[in-house]
Amino acid sequence: MLIPPQNTPTSTTRIAAVIGDPVGHSLSPRLHNAGFEALGLDWMYVACHVPHGRGAEAVEDMRRKGFDGLSVTMPHKAAVAAAVDDLSPTAAKLGVVNCVRREGDRLIGENTDGIGFLDGLRAQTDKDVDGLRVVIIGAGGAARSVALTLAENGSTVGVCNRTHASAQELVELIGGASSVVQQEAISDAELVINATPLGMNENDPLPFGIDLLRADQCVVDLIYDPRKTRLLLEAESRGLAVLNGLGMLLYQAGEQFRLWTGLEPPIHAMADAIGVTL
Repeated sequence: MLIPPQNTPTSTTRIAAVIGDPVGHSLSPRLHNAGFEALGLDWMYVACHVPHGRGAEAVEDMRRKGFDGLSVTMPHKAAVAAAVDDLSPTAAKLGVVNCVRREGDRLIGENTDGIGFLDGLRAQTDKDVDGLRVVIIGAGGAARSVALTLAENGSTVGVCNRTHASAQELVELIGGASSVVQQEAISDAELVINATPLGMNENDPLPFGIDLLRADQCVVDLIYDPRKTRLLLEAESRGLAVLNGLGMLLYQAGEQFRLWTGLEPPIHAMADAIGVTL
């Protein structure tokens, strides 16, 4: 259920929101409000707790209450995809939405996670993803978005997942030079991505055998809280380049900002708001 901001906006203020369950931890209000402020825009962004199972209702709230943008986090991404009027090609292929924009009277579902990962990687490293050998650990929502974008941009993507059927489904979805791989393939990769939740809790096991890594690789953990998971600390101690998920978070938000406002996002101001160095 979308709740108007506590500090009442003016009649001209445009409102955007993030929905999730839970949503109190979200950094999105800091990101987007910093962007709006940097450009002097009469916009406001709020976090709204929407209980599991009520994502479609939130879309109707957006329609009725005139919200101009919606960010969507777990567990609502599939429900929102089914509730909007149209889907972008990427969102339609993935079957999930993390952003809703207005186009006249219609609500369009988008997915900015993949392009957010790609833009973040390009901004924070010198990696050219065309021809890059990548292994992704996991086959859930984040893995799907990232794998699809990398495959569409010429990377060779190996998917390693505990459940073979889920890995195979993802490979069939993304096409390109992709395949289901075992953990041993990590040793031959140039970029290794953890797209599982392992590492969010300090007692979690590592998502794969750390001895499979070699010194010239880059390791990305899509988790950003904690900012350095055990995986990143172990990889860094071995001399590897490491990145957490804040770059992806920042740039997927920047793409949403662009979709809603039609303006280039003030990425450095948004990065400063969440402590990311570019």
